[in-house]
Amino acid sequence: MVKFAVAVMNGTQARFFTLDSAAISKYESSPNLIEQQSLSDSTQELHGQELWANTKTGRNRGSNGQAHGYDDHRQNHKIEFEKRFAHKISDAMLDMIKAHDARKLILVAEPKILGIMRSSMTDNLFKTLNIQEVTKDLCHFKVNQVHDYLAKKELLPACQKVYSR
Repeated sequence: MVKFAVAVMNGTQARFFTLDSAAISKYESSPNLIEQQSLSDSTQELHGQELWANTKTGRNRGSNGQAHGYDDHRQNHKIEFEKRFAHKISDAMLDMIKAHDARKLILVAEPKILGIMRSSMTDNLFKTLNIQEVTKDLCHFKVNQVHDYLAKKELLPACQKVYSR
């Protein structure tokens, strides 16, 4: 069976899964998506005073009370935070792929996140994988919901349920 790795991510978190078949398929449902690791980006969850010294963007008060407009480049900082988190995700994916000897990688995220991920996946190992992309945020789905969604898209084999008699 081809070994699968699945990365489900959004702007603040990433979850990593592998597809494992049951040891005794006669008595257990198989194959099963198993969550291996998760990451979260705390800088994306911070707001206002927690992240910036001045909560209002593009304004500075002079001594006479008049405001002066300027660009404080917050958007550039937010993009840099996203890139750093994407590199952390990429490193975690590499570790999981190596540990489980995966041959197929399924990336699940919104289009913007997928674009950032493509630029951070520079390791040669990524070039040897069969990579599928799904443009949807499934981070808040349960493991079996993620598996069912990807199986319906025919990206993963469906879980064969075992029913007791």
